[in-house]
Amino acid sequence: MKRKISKNHLLSLVPIGLILVLWEIAGHVAQTPLFPPLSKVVGEFYSLLSNGILLKSLGASFGRVLIGYILGSLSGLFVGTIMGVNKVVERSLRPLISILFPIPTLGWLPLLMLWIGINEALPVTLIFICAFFPVTYNTLTGIKEVKQEYIKAARTLGASSWYILWHIILPMASPNIFTGLRLEAGMVWRTVIAAEMFAIPTGIGALLNNAETLIRVDIIMACLVVLSLMCSIFERLFLWLENRTTGAWR
Repeated sequence: MKRKISKNHLLSLVPIGLILVLWEIAGHVAQTPLFPPLSKVVGEFYSLLSNGILLKSLGASFGRVLIGYILGSLSGLFVGTIMGVNKVVERSLRPLISILFPIPTLGWLPLLMLWIGINEALPVTLIFICAFFPVTYNTLTGIKEVKQEYIKAARTLGASSWYILWHIILPMASPNIFTGLRLEAGMVWRTVIAAEMFAIPTGIGALLNNAETLIRVDIIMACLVVLSLMCSIFERLFLWLENRTTGAWR
């Protein structure tokens, strides 16, 4: 079994390795600053890392992502849970959620720039919106999919409403909840990059914007690699948490 897993891992690395080799060759053949070879991008990545520019930019973006994502996820989890267990609240809020949820997160940017201004609250608010609506919707969907037979059986045995919520409803709805958290874990990074490129002078997005102005494609590619890694790490973290939490019985 382990040999099969390692073989699958090796097979998945083959296309990546092939692309990297072709990238290096194409960069040397092209001989243009608009398409640098992989070795130059790696060298620039190391340079940005060693002089602290990359870490400083990544730290600024990471702080915004963490604050906005935690606040948005917790709020979405709370609102989705209240809607799931209370039909009156669901009937009141569901039309509003249905209207606002389809609006792209960056569609709020011009309005928020007028309301909030160009400051640290702007990207945090965008990330909050990015996380809030999907987590709310997935939490509500997960709770609605819990079979009423389990809830009725627990009530028959004398379980309180709080016990049913914490030990039956939320655990059984957790696969949907984790799906929403995992999907948005990558999306919030795309949101913060776009917000920083448009309105904030610090962070990975601002570094990308400055590199575009200077026609530094090597810096742009290095930043895109960092963005890809952060999206992947966040998504895999929640996948790991999901498997640890629900993998035994899911």
